Amino acid sequence: MSTFARTDRSELGRWWWTVDRWTLAAIIALVAIGAVLLLAASPAAGNRIGLDSFHLARRQLVLLPFALLLMTGVSLFSLRWIRRTAGLGFAVALLLCLLTLAVGPEIKGATRWINVAGFSLQPSEFLKPCFAVTAACMFAAAKSERGIPGVTIAGLLWAISGALLLLQPDVGQFFVLTAIWGVQFFLAGLPLAWVALLLVGGVVALIGTYFALPHVAARIDSFLDPAAGDRYQISRSLKAFVEGGLFGRGPGEGTVKAQLPDSHSDFIFAVAGEELGMLACLIIVALFAFVVLRGFSRVLQDNNLFVVLATAGLLTQFGLQAMINMASALHMMPTKGMTLPFISYGGSSLVALSLGMGMVLALTRRRPGMGSGMGERA
Repeated sequence: MSTFARTDRSELGRWWWTVDRWTLAAIIALVAIGAVLLLAASPAAGNRIGLDSFHLARRQLVLLPFALLLMTGVSLFSLRWIRRTAGLGFAVALLLCLLTLAVGPEIKGATRWINVAGFSLQPSEFLKPCFAVTAACMFAAAKSERGIPGVTIAGLLWAISGALLLLQPDVGQFFVLTAIWGVQFFLAGLPLAWVALLLVGGVVALIGTYFALPHVAARIDSFLDPAAGDRYQISRSLKAFVEGGLFGRGPGEGTVKAQLPDSHSDFIFAVAGEELGMLACLIIVALFAFVVLRGFSRVLQDNNLFVVLATAGLLTQFGLQAMINMASALHMMPTKGMTLPFISYGGSSLVALSLGMGMVLALTRRRPGMGSGMGERA
């Protein structure tokens, strides 16, 4: 029985009857699965780096209520406040990305983190969702208002953001950002000739990163040639899926996680494979697919171009990030350090994803008086 009656005119009452409760339920299911897997994987990871068994799990679980509260709070926002929040967030994230290059510590050959008030923050995680909404605003403005070079501005924002990511360097985040921009550009009416040109440009960029960045070349070589490079983590990951079988060995019963340095983050999907089994992994894949496909099915009924483009960008980020993480763990693509949304360990990722999915829930809410162009929905 619902907590809110349909006649409830309070803010929370209107939110409950207009928000996509199925998407919200799927996200909460992913959060719950992530909590179980983190409790299973964190003891081995913590012991390896000299921490107590549940130190990492506690840090993540303490952030969970804040993240869920943030997602719910943002889902209450109007379109005007979504644009303002994303614009401010994008400016701050850009500034912090620039600061990481100057004062950020170098970790594994990259400067992607910065210490803020005693916390280690990865600004690029916040850059992605805020860029998606800000770029959508520019594309929509170019279509609905004369004199605003929205397409040019969106291109400049992508170029500046992409340059900062490549300087860190973080090629994976750069390609996710480019995918967001490309999908939005296409939906905004990009001519097919430009589509072909961008695809060629993407191939050229990939080849360029292979020759310019040694760590990218090493990962691609290791993927293509089993005898090249260090394949320790990926071989342990594949072993986990084999040993898990159909139903898994049970939560906490896996052994491969003790041999996987990144079992709590980049390779947490392998922990799911061993401890929960193939059926549970398929459920996880289905939950990610459900969130993305349901989001697109709802937003494509909207006649507000900004809403369509912003939601498409946010869902592209969410789905592509999940696909990259899971494909890396299954050796379907070169390994890339990218979190599995709402499941992997990582405070910056958790909070930024909560912000992004809160904006998705706000953008896909059913409201009366749905307008077109840049107009507000009541």
